[in-house]
Amino acid sequence: MKIGSGLRGVIFISLLISLLFLPGCKPAAKVVAPQANKGVQFGVCTALANSGKLMDFGYNYVEGSVQRDLMPGTPDLEFANKKREFDTCRLPVIACNSFLPGTLKVTGPDARPDSVLRYAEVAFRRAAAARIRIIVFGSGGARRIPDGFDVQEARKQFVSLLKQLGPIARKHGITIAIESLQRSETNLINTFEDALLLAREVNDENIKVLADIFHLMRENEKPGVLERSKNYLVHCHIAEIKDRTAPGVVGDDFRPWFSALKKIGYQGGISIEGSWKIENLQKAIVLMNEQWKSSQ
Repeated sequence: MKIGSGLRGVIFISLLISLLFLPGCKPAAKVVAPQANKGVQFGVCTALANSGKLMDFGYNYVEGSVQRDLMPGTPDLEFANKKREFDTCRLPVIACNSFLPGTLKVTGPDARPDSVLRYAEVAFRRAAAARIRIIVFGSGGARRIPDGFDVQEARKQFVSLLKQLGPIARKHGITIAIESLQRSETNLINTFEDALLLAREVNDENIKVLADIFHLMRENEKPGVLERSKNYLVHCHIAEIKDRTAPGVVGDDFRPWFSALKKIGYQGGISIEGSWKIENLQKAIVLMNEQWKSSQ
């Protein structure tokens, strides 16, 4: 190497380093989702394409759908196209609901646990690739107990399945959140207490619970029930009780529920899930922020 060319290279590198440290010349800042309140984040269950509007309103994340967004029943090539939506999503996608289709039964004589496990392996692998950490296990149709089938036997089937799902979830860094659903949607696990007891019985670090405040209110459960869920509660859903509208449409007071969450030091997401309109969402996050801050 010639001395002249080497000297020119040293000078060029020195100038480049000095420019980087000139006042006002800083590396581009990483885009970070806005923080609603210390320890809690607000999101919406919706299509990934709505993330830009949600970010403008001040939401922290999007909650997607296993069936719509992770598409476990399709080839990997089809998901590769879908994953581009995750990669360009304006907000993190921290959770997915709608885990199992109603045709993939987990209770009764037509239960197909082996098929569920294969389906879950694909879903969890794709969730990990999209940096999703929570899969919500509602799936009322899949877990509905057929008429005449023994309730305790159905519960044993569900517990057995969850015990097998736990290691698969752990392998992919996923936590499964059991969701209690009102009686009009299913006949297995209708209260938060039921979900909590089930998670304790399964006793797997990757099997936790979700509190859907709408369902809890519909089942006449009280906010105090959440105070018994520390170390088990990993995610929440929210909607007004009458028509499952977004907070602020009717004006439901969620402060008692927020107070209960604060008492256990809850630091997860709270997703609006229900019959909302995009024009309601800006008011909704303002109300949720105000009620969270004013709850004791």
